[in-house]
Amino acid sequence: MGNAEQRHHYAGIFSEKGGAMKDEQEQRQLLHRRVIEVNGYARPDGWYDVEGVLRDVKGHDVDMTEGCLPAGTPIHDMFLRLTVDDALMICEAEARMTSRPYPGTCEKIVPEYSSLKGVTIAPGFTRIVRNRLGGIHGCTHLTELVGVVATVAFQTRYGTLSPEMKERPPHLDGCHALASTGEVVARFYPHWSRAGVE
Repeated sequence: MGNAEQRHHYAGIFSEKGGAMKDEQEQRQLLHRRVIEVNGYARPDGWYDVEGVLRDVKGHDVDMTEGCLPAGTPIHDMFLRLTVDDALMICEAEARMTSRPYPGTCEKIVPEYSSLKGVTIAPGFTRIVRNRLGGIHGCTHLTELVGVVATVAFQTRYGTLSPEMKERPPHLDGCHALASTGEVVARFYPHWSRAGVE
């Protein structure tokens, strides 16, 4: 999609009424829209590609370092791919920036996201990401996207997990519903259940 098509596409999004709305809602002006889309794919080699895109668009013209950014033109357009294996270990990591507020500077941090290679998406993952790519060591938006893509990596892999798998599923004890002492794990992953254990 070219820049002109992109502007037309996003301008159309900003002009939509979105169905029946109250009178006061119809008077609102949409100032900012963030869209995050993530897709998970199975690869022929048994690995999984999980790709995320983050786009921020303003509903009005914005003065930027390189001039005026017209309404409907992405201020951020960022891509992240994590390739994971069955154990949710990151085998490959790739980041790209198509639109960013400080061209020539923002994209210099992109290669740092390859440092995720070898990290497993499991308890403690967020802390590792924050330590490696937080603050001045990363891009706020790409680092935010890492968490979303990691969650979808689990969802992508989830449908292929067997309750009888020999290794402990990485998502157990990752949230309240999947506590190893709870009823969900007792029912769906009985081998790994610690129900009744205090």
